Amino acid sequence: RLINDTYLDKSDFILPIFVCEGKNKKQEIKSMPGIFRYSIDRLDEIISRASKNEIPAVAIFPLIESSKKNNKGTEALNKNNVVCNAIHQVKKLNKNIGVMCDVALDPYTSHGHDGLIINNEIDNDETNKILIKQALIQAQAGCDIIAPSDMMDGRIGSIRATLEKSGNIHTKIMAYSAKYASAFYGPFRDAVGSSANLGKSNKKAYQMDPS
Repeated sequence: RLINDTYLDKSDFILPIFVCEGKNKKQEIKSMPGIFRYSIDRLDEIISRASKNEIPAVAIFPLIESSKKNNKGTEALNKNNVVCNAIHQVKKLNKNIGVMCDVALDPYTSHGHDGLIINNEIDNDETNKILIKQALIQAQAGCDIIAPSDMMDGRIGSIRATLEKSGNIHTKIMAYSAKYASAFYGPFRDAVGSSANLGKSNKKAYQMDPS
């Protein structure tokens, strides 16, 4: 241990939690054996385990009902959406555990992309306007760490400026600064329900080429 460059212990871990709407739900994610989606009222099962093992933070990822999805992902801006409700519940169960939230539109859009499609292209700047609002809503709900995962150019500076202006000066940002248009995301897309919406299209226009 004297000459180790890297140490890894429980304080380095973040636990992903997949949440869904409804009551008394615990749904297995087929492409992630042993991993489940939880409704808000059953989050105590996973938060108690995280707390017992002294995991310092959890990351919340939502499954949105199809009826609430549209081409602009407007459910992401609902202050009472499943993510905001999950933040409240996690903090109620353990006020000391950190909460991280994904900032991207793919769970909320009917086409499964992380951004707005305008003239058959992902519109970077118009998407950023929505991501800024999404980040602010999550911060106001009690999220400790905003995690933009969309790979739109320029969104980090804009989100930071908005958080500062709104008084959320302690809300941290952990950006996905290198995200690949890779099939490895397949199980995750199943978990958040964007895989079917994405269909045969891909994210190569705004995510990185793995090669």
